[in-house]
Amino acid sequence: MDPRTGELVDRLRELPSVEDVLAGASEMFVYESDGLTLTRGRAAAVAFPSTTRAVCEIVRACNEFGVPFVPRGAGTGLSGGATPVDGCVVIECARMDQVLSIDAVNRTATVQPGLVNAHLTDAVSGLGLHYAPDPSSQTACTIGGNVAENSGGPHTLKYGTTSPHVLSLEVVLPDASVVQLGRRDAHAVGYDLRGVFVGSEGTLGIVTAATVRLMPDPETVCTLLASFPSLVSACEAVSTIIAAGIVASALELLDDKTIDAVEASVFAAGYPRNARAVLLVELDGTDAAVQAERARVRTVCQSHGAIEVRVARDEQEREAFWRGRKGAFGAMGRRAPDLYVHDAVVPRTRLPEVVEAITRAAEERNLRIANVFHAGDGNLHPNLSFDRRDADELARIVDMGEEILRICIEAGGVLSGEHGIGLEKRDYMHMLYTDEDLEPMRWVHEAFDPADACNPGKVIPQPRACTESNPRHRGYEKVTF
Repeated sequence: MDPRTGELVDRLRELPSVEDVLAGASEMFVYESDGLTLTRGRAAAVAFPSTTRAVCEIVRACNEFGVPFVPRGAGTGLSGGATPVDGCVVIECARMDQVLSIDAVNRTATVQPGLVNAHLTDAVSGLGLHYAPDPSSQTACTIGGNVAENSGGPHTLKYGTTSPHVLSLEVVLPDASVVQLGRRDAHAVGYDLRGVFVGSEGTLGIVTAATVRLMPDPETVCTLLASFPSLVSACEAVSTIIAAGIVASALELLDDKTIDAVEASVFAAGYPRNARAVLLVELDGTDAAVQAERARVRTVCQSHGAIEVRVARDEQEREAFWRGRKGAFGAMGRRAPDLYVHDAVVPRTRLPEVVEAITRAAEERNLRIANVFHAGDGNLHPNLSFDRRDADELARIVDMGEEILRICIEAGGVLSGEHGIGLEKRDYMHMLYTDEDLEPMRWVHEAFDPADACNPGKVIPQPRACTESNPRHRGYEKVTF
């Protein structure tokens, strides 16, 4: 270990409000990447704060030693947002996991960033309330990570991503100062710095507390499972449901490859094996409205050739339908040792042709692909199964990642719907933006973090005219996407 690094580690271990500091080589291995395992880095240390004061002290020590720092929650992100730059300090917020207050009258909760998403709903379920944003990893991902990525999920179609549910944030800035962004009553004036911070992927500072909006539980929830003879007919049914003015709380699609993986796993949900696609539709609201929409959804699906439309008989079957959807990525582990979960968005009406183009591109590269997506808002998740030990297959995976983005952007889409840019898509921002478009983003970053110390090298690419990269953008063992 470098002597200066050793000094920094000793300093961190002396901080009374820091619960633990890891610095061993074997311990760092665990923190080399987030859910995007194609991109890796090696931190000098991992520090575990439990309070805002502790985060400030860690940041202050890093600044004194000139060492960058990377905030991390559960590490479930899929774009390399929590991948450490070599020699950095990872500030692991997972132990900051308390519900600080609940205001049932005003329907808000204030929580620490390490609180697991699903645990917030568990904490308020007895009050007839819930936290609406629900990424598929909600039983593991944290609120702080959701804020950083502006995470979406199955119910984004009706309830939106994380941002509209965040009222205010307590943030430690890169200079170790603490600021409050937004207000718990949602009536902040001036520039919406809360909005700027949500989705900034840990590059502007570190969330140490968040006040979020809670939603009342709906009177009725109805979940339907429609099976189709083709993925195209299922996609067309989605467009027709939306065009009919039905605002489903979720419209989720799984193709036959995903169905096979799920039904052969511990997440088996009873999906029909003879279907080429299944559409999971969830409706919520008043009993009268849900009953009327259920009949209309059934009619739409049948008009598009649905093989079968099943309505969940009870809560147990409803949970089974969702267990299969939310366990789909885990079920892919049966197909190959490694999985690359992609993320992009296209207009709903372009879904059929885009899915066909992506599938064709994968077949041309002899790659195994399965499709899962939030069909209601056009958020695609092509899943590529592979073995990273096979150099040739890995190269084809990298090429396919770029091709997926190209196909989606040419169809009028964007680079990400919920996973973020991170390292994965940073150097492809030029597919969508010119240097002139990106320059204001750089201005915002420089206003918050002029030293580029907080999660350096993420989201915003270097200007094309630059011949020498920022040294803090180096240090990743990475596959370029």
